[in-house]
Amino acid sequence: MTRRDSLRLAAGGTAGALLGGGAAAPARSAPQETARPGGPLPYTGANLAGAEFGPKKPGVIPVHGQEYSYPHANEVDYYASKGMNVFRIPFHWEAMQHQVRQPLVPEELARLKEIVAAITSRGLIAILDPHNYARFHGKTIGSPEVTAADFAHFWEQLSGEFRENERVWLGLMNEPHDMPDRDWLAAANAAVAAIRKTGARNLLLVPGNHWSGAHSWVRSSNGEVMLRVEDPLDHYVYDVHQYLDGNSSGSKPEVVSPTVGVERLRTFAEWCRQHKKKAFLGEFAVAANEEGRVAIRNMLSAMEKDRDVWVGFAWWGAGPRWGEYMFTIEPKNLQDRPQMAYLRPHLQPVSLAPRAALP
Repeated sequence: MTRRDSLRLAAGGTAGALLGGGAAAPARSAPQETARPGGPLPYTGANLAGAEFGPKKPGVIPVHGQEYSYPHANEVDYYASKGMNVFRIPFHWEAMQHQVRQPLVPEELARLKEIVAAITSRGLIAILDPHNYARFHGKTIGSPEVTAADFAHFWEQLSGEFRENERVWLGLMNEPHDMPDRDWLAAANAAVAAIRKTGARNLLLVPGNHWSGAHSWVRSSNGEVMLRVEDPLDHYVYDVHQYLDGNSSGSKPEVVSPTVGVERLRTFAEWCRQHKKKAFLGEFAVAANEEGRVAIRNMLSAMEKDRDVWVGFAWWGAGPRWGEYMFTIEPKNLQDRPQMAYLRPHLQPVSLAPRAALP
């Protein structure tokens, strides 16, 4: 468990503003900034968290409705009303498939399908995100207990369920780390091959090793190893994450400088441009403070200028289980969180949000 996960779980509770069976009341908006030149990137949204909550202990499967839950359709409506059109849906691999090579758990698959349908039926994009850090019941992919073939089997089953829906993007794994580079590359390529074997043509989001940090991508082995991703359709983008505190972990409210986000993304964007690759910023966030506001403005404006590289972003995080977590944009008492105002100039106009053009 990362330090960011520890903070998230400590927040606990349920935001509650948008839960329940009825339609959500509109949140009162915070003051907005001026839109940036060039306009927003095409795919801008948030992580709708909740299904990845609960213990990550080997052999323990969290209890749905108690330790974790999926977002609701009215969550989607709220964020779409702000101009968001892409939603990353983190979930537990272990809840979806209790043991390797077993069938997917029907009840869990149904829960995932319900929120995916709520997103894609509105013309928006859903990103599937097994939020496991390249682990399964505590064992690293590439180990004897969890092989690359086991991971591929999981993705063959899951992608087969969504292959007819082009508005579902497949994020292979959240933040692989502390494993041999060759093992992650082998696992990623095995998963890609298994997905394409089903006939699925969905866009793939491929992370690197080393937490998939944008700031360390080039100086780590990702800059070399991840060029060897093999997709017969060549229909993938890299999924990278970037936080703005001292060690890029997203565990502290501090922001190093107003330009730290620009600086930490620059080398990665240049690498993508050099190799004619594209990328999606799957996680980023700041706490509600002036330093964070300015840093987000500068970083997202730089990404909009580098739109030949960046296809979009997803804030960490949204969803109903955050409580007072420092990065949440879940509305409280029907009022927007301050960070929503940081994002609004970089989201699609509301009239355009319900239909995201496909790549």
